[in-house]
Order: sequence, then C-alpha cells, then structure tokens
Amino acid sequence: MDYFHYYEFNKCVKRYDGDYKVKDFSCLKQFLIMVFAQLTYRESLRDIQTCFRALKAKLYHVGIHGEVARNTLANANIHRDWRIYADFALVLIGIARQLYIKDDFGIQLKDMVYALDSTTIDLCLSLFPWAPFREHKAAIKMHTLLDLRGNIPVFIWISTGKVHDINVLDNMIIEPGAYYIVDRGYLDFLRLHKIHLSQAFFITRTKTNTRLHRVCSHPVDMDSGVL
Repeated sequence: MDYFHYYEFNKCVKRYDGDYKVKDFSCLKQFLIMVFAQLTYRESLRDIQTCFRALKAKLYHVGIHGEVARNTLANANIHRDWRIYADFALVLIGIARQLYIKDDFGIQLKDMVYALDSTTIDLCLSLFPWAPFREHKAAIKMHTLLDLRGNIPVFIWISTGKVHDINVLDNMIIEPGAYYIVDRGYLDFLRLHKIHLSQAFFITRTKTNTRLHRVCSHPVDMDSGVL
C-alpha cells in the first residue's frame, strides 16, 4: 500500500457519497479487503472470510478494523457505487505509468506504444440474461488498451459478447504521436483514418483479400513479413 493515496481515494468516495450512512464497513475497508483477495487469489466470499478469520490478530496493522462478515462484504459489493473504484483506478494507473515510463520493452522509441485487443469472458446465461451471446450461452467482452511500458491497462471498455471489436475505436481518445498495435479484427479503414487524422500511428496486418495500391516504395527485407 506504499503507493496508496488516501487523499485521492477519499475524494472519489465523497464524489459519489460512498460512505453515506455507513457506520463501520467503509469504502476504504472494502477496498483493502478486495485488494487482499485479488493479490492472494481468493476464489469466493467464503474463502475471503475464512482467510481473514485465520489472520484476525493481524488485521488491525493493515488498516482493517473489526470482523469481516461475508454478507456485509457481499452487500457492499452490490450496492456501493462502482464509479468510486473506477475513478480511483485511473489515479493508480497514472502512478504506475510514471514508474515504468523509462522501461525498455525492446523497441527504441521515445513515443508511447499501445497494444489493443479484446477477450471474451463466458458467463452463465441463467445468471446473466442481459448478456446473450449464443443460443445457450452468455458472455461479455473486455476491450483493453495496454501501455507496453509495464503492460499497464490505460483504457478498458466492457461490452456484450456480440459487439464487434472494431467498435471500441469509437470510444477511445487517440493520443497524438502514439503508436497503436492492433490485429486484423480492427481493420476498418474509416476508423483507422481517424487515428491518422489525430496525428497518431497504427500498425496492423492486412487480410489476404485486401487490394493494395502502392503510392511509393522503400527498400525492405521481405523475410521480415513487412510489405
């Protein structure tokens, strides 16, 4: 928790009245518990409760006061405004990016380099009927933009599983001078042209049926796969 900013966290809590009428189980306590659960790979609320009961004598020293009840944690996860933690995540991302800004990732570039991709997360259709994907299957997609210096996610957009990957480009703010690495699923020339108009660059692979018209040529090693 050395990089934890209590002032910034409290600003996020006040912004959305996170501790309104809360007597004991504050947003800070919820955050500390969920961070511990994430870093120690807890698999369920019961697993979290069992672990904290075993470490009961040490909880005070990490800032967690009192018992950790499963039902209390479940209610907080359901009813607390998620925007508190989304806003604070942006604060932590800003801190993490500064730590890795000089990280060497194998490419001699001073500019920012990002990788964009998505992953499909399977869900149970009976529990998540709002996310239909197949006839008997539910899913959501998590579209993620990674800063390759440190592999830090700087933009995450969650959609239903039926949304095509290319739509994420309509929701992103393009950073001038940056490089965006995308795969063939994002090959839409109108949207890629918007990256060009924003004075940024994109790197992708062409599809086999793409018709190319050469404007000019430069010497290139054909074995590298670059056209």
